Amino acid sequence: MYKNLRRPTEADSGCARLQTVGSYSLQEFFVLNLKMPTYKVEVFTGNVAFSHTFNDVYIKLVGEDGQSERTNVGRGFFFNSESTFNLNCHETLGKLLMIELDMQAWAICPLDDWFVDKVEVTSPDGQVSKFPIYHWIRDEDIHYYREGAAVFAFDEHKDAIKYARAVELHRRKEEYCWKVYKEGLPYYMKAEGIFTLPPEVQFSVTKMSEFAWTYVKGLAEMKLHGLKDCMEPWTDFDSIHRVFNWHKNDASKYVYEHWKEDAFFGYQYLNGLNPILIRSCTSLPDNFPVTDEMVSLEGGSSLNQELKKGNVFLCDYKILDGVKTNVINEEDQYLMAPLVLLHKTSSDELKPVAIQLKQNPAKDNPIFLPSDHEYDWLLAKTFVRSADFNEHELNVHLLRTHLLAEVFAVSLLRNIPRVHPLYKLLVPHTRYTLNINLLARKDLISDTGVFTKYTASGGEGMITILQRALSSLTYRSLCLPEDIEDRGVKSVPNYYYRDDGLRLWDIIHRFVKGVLTHYYKSNDDIQKDTELQAYIKDVFEHGFLSRTESGIPQSFSTVDELVKFATMVIFTCSAQHSAVNTGQLDIGNWMPNFPTSLQLPPPKVKGRANEHIFLQTLPDINTTVNGLAVLWLLSKQSTDFVALGQYPEELFCEDVPCKLIKTFERDLEDLNEFIGKRNKPLALAYRYLEPEVMENSVSL
Repeated sequence: MYKNLRRPTEADSGCARLQTVGSYSLQEFFVLNLKMPTYKVEVFTGNVAFSHTFNDVYIKLVGEDGQSERTNVGRGFFFNSESTFNLNCHETLGKLLMIELDMQAWAICPLDDWFVDKVEVTSPDGQVSKFPIYHWIRDEDIHYYREGAAVFAFDEHKDAIKYARAVELHRRKEEYCWKVYKEGLPYYMKAEGIFTLPPEVQFSVTKMSEFAWTYVKGLAEMKLHGLKDCMEPWTDFDSIHRVFNWHKNDASKYVYEHWKEDAFFGYQYLNGLNPILIRSCTSLPDNFPVTDEMVSLEGGSSLNQELKKGNVFLCDYKILDGVKTNVINEEDQYLMAPLVLLHKTSSDELKPVAIQLKQNPAKDNPIFLPSDHEYDWLLAKTFVRSADFNEHELNVHLLRTHLLAEVFAVSLLRNIPRVHPLYKLLVPHTRYTLNINLLARKDLISDTGVFTKYTASGGEGMITILQRALSSLTYRSLCLPEDIEDRGVKSVPNYYYRDDGLRLWDIIHRFVKGVLTHYYKSNDDIQKDTELQAYIKDVFEHGFLSRTESGIPQSFSTVDELVKFATMVIFTCSAQHSAVNTGQLDIGNWMPNFPTSLQLPPPKVKGRANEHIFLQTLPDINTTVNGLAVLWLLSKQSTDFVALGQYPEELFCEDVPCKLIKTFERDLEDLNEFIGKRNKPLALAYRYLEPEVMENSVSL
């Protein structure tokens, strides 16, 4: 079996698992091998579908004092398995810095894809070096993977390591390219379809199959097949209830029972799907001429008195003003830009006291009041709820979580190598984002997408709203503590989004600060980190279109600046997305509470509205059905859900960040317990910021 072995020459840079002995006698060969340092190598193939390979796999170890030969370690690396072998070297390699991996097709087996979780190497002195990979190898090129300790570019000294770092980023910039979606909107990642995305960012087979099945199953469970194409209006509330009485939980039941009530209408501005619109109002805007004589406030106080006390709040949908509305079922649709005045009562309820449905006051734009006829007031609130649907879905949900999360992800993947601490910190919060956003552009907001076809703002109006939203977006509004302060809502009672969100922000901030200050020892380290500066420049230019007035950093000068920004990124991709996404079906399953569109104009005079007009104003059956199917789809987590604080990929290898992750997990568990206790006595529990139900990334 040794007839093909050869004698090592001086040209050999290291050693390999020898397969020839050349002119050595067997005795000489075994003596030589007994003296060679032996490295134990363990290769872990992932547990994702089709992760195995039958190709020839080669490995090379690179250390501070030398490197091994590129060595064939065999073939047959199987799904969710560990493969162990020994490498004998002529000399010790010193501290291991990097491994090189590649695979080559052989005669009867074409090149296949191989997903590697990690490689662990035990040196002759017992030191274990970990190489986190979590990457598909799909070609015959050499791939470089660094030892798990995070390293900055300015601390690299070996040319081979610098070269490997440069090669990684060069490949990434070829894979992750920017593309303009529409003028005035954030850039997105260029990809022709799901399967042209790099495999690391695609849905898993589990996620993809469950996602596709959820939509079909949703239509079946809602018994909507016969209604999906029905262009008739609803004739009574019982019909709506019979069709949609399928998503039963405490929240959806509460919505159905209380949707007409003023207290619940106000509650949704605090703990519903759009909890960031409400602002303190100390003086009325000129275009909202509400007077003391118009309103009758609980407790007998005047409007001016309550304004001074800080008990009055304003919700202004000016972003929707004048946008071009859709045509659905050959009927013009209507979308208002309301102003809503709310009052905090002595019983700590938030109730609407005045609604103006258009921005400019006029005789045909009455101010609606709780004292008006039942259907005048209910219709006014329903126009507000429809405005809230469109503003929420486009600005609060799509732009401020999905599109920004894609900007953060692409910028990270283009500019930050795997060995960088910021990559290790942020990449778990990019999981599935590029895939879900590609699907959204294809199936929801494309020319034939569901949102485009079945919402009041679909089409040209949708782009206008997104452009306006980005042009007014500020960094402070993305940072919850500052946003709460700027909106003047620190003391509003029963504002669970604020309370839970601020606790989450603080927990995330402590974790991020602990990790980043472990690596960045001074502000000078921040300033000379060229990869970090390229990352934030990419975010500023391609996400916020170089708008200096947004307040988004163009560069980082201090550690604190980076800590704040990274906290915002993680909060946006996990907590904020959960707050505005998870409850969509709870809030919107009873369609009159969250209509996608309305098909009669708002009343120009009071006193003429009735139940028939109200039902005729609601969206047609097929519009309702298609809208609800999307909410169903976006509310169903997959079985490979990863909650905030869970890190199945072991990217950090040093003790300090690993301990910080454990502390992070405990802090989140404590918050879960706190929220659970708080929710027990509540008639309507607020669960959307419970860490255990919150995904680590924007994946739905």
